[in-house]
Amino acid sequence: MSKESNKLTGVQKAAILFITLGPEASSSILKKLPEAEIQKITYEIANITSVNSEQRENILNEFLEINKARDYIIEGGMDYARQLLSKALGSQRATEILDKVSEATQQYRPFSIARKADAHQLLNAITYEHPQTIALILCYLPADKSAQVMAELPEETQSEVALRIATMKDTSPMVIKEIEKVLEGKLSSVVRTEMTSLGGVETLVGILNQVDRTTEKNITESLEREDAELADRIKSSMFVFEDILTLDDISIQRILRETDVKDLALALKGCSEEVGDAIYRNQSKRAAASLKEDMEFLGPVRLMDVEKAQQKIVSVIRRLDDAGEIIISRGGEDAIIV
Repeated sequence: MSKESNKLTGVQKAAILFITLGPEASSSILKKLPEAEIQKITYEIANITSVNSEQRENILNEFLEINKARDYIIEGGMDYARQLLSKALGSQRATEILDKVSEATQQYRPFSIARKADAHQLLNAITYEHPQTIALILCYLPADKSAQVMAELPEETQSEVALRIATMKDTSPMVIKEIEKVLEGKLSSVVRTEMTSLGGVETLVGILNQVDRTTEKNITESLEREDAELADRIKSSMFVFEDILTLDDISIQRILRETDVKDLALALKGCSEEVGDAIYRNQSKRAAASLKEDMEFLGPVRLMDVEKAQQKIVSVIRRLDDAGEIIISRGGEDAIIV
């Protein structure tokens, strides 16, 4: 890392990183940040007049190194990360990188044993635990492993665990340690890794996006009975407008037949070129040209209105998926036979 880059603040480095990544990648990351952070970063971007190639390369490398370090920490803890980074970059550089990793990343993360255990072994160990205990453990697992475990739980347990994951907030460290001790006795040695935030709608959505359609439907229907508003938030988060890119052309054409042209023009004002191209190629030349004219006629629009229009179209997509008229690709055994 050059001395020039070391003088920059974290926000300035983030701004240069987003400039380096380009508008499409940057916008997808920015929209996930807190509003206050977005304001700080966009202000810096607006005030940066030039960035030399060396500075861009240094900041991009730092970003990649820090993320690699975090992955190593999650996998095996600080000592494991230090060992791998030292082997690849030297001990001094490894220390510098780990020092830059956030305090949250360096904290103790329980249930490493659960992440390393076979999903079937883990299922046997926790099936008869309280749903809150199961939910807590699944929050610490990768979404694909949580999905495997969730899909094999009894149906009544699935809905209880799902509700607790979605509504989970802060958990006492003492409770976590007690649960970890029980799991340690069932699955043997525990590896220490860092503590991170867990639970919430995003965690559950990540799991549900990996399970098969039957499991997802069972859980969402149960949640609707328990908490309709929460169920709506979860369902709306499971497929976002940009995910249209994952659909086949026949499905997109079916969606377009159900979509108001005004909503479509507004929705496309805030999306990537790739999404726009996917829509245009599934229209006639005349319809695509007319849609582009409608978008130009709209002029500047509020982000809130764009998001509302996109959500209307997502609702159409979810309805058609529920009716079996289109297929949203999922994990698990939700295979497609041609």
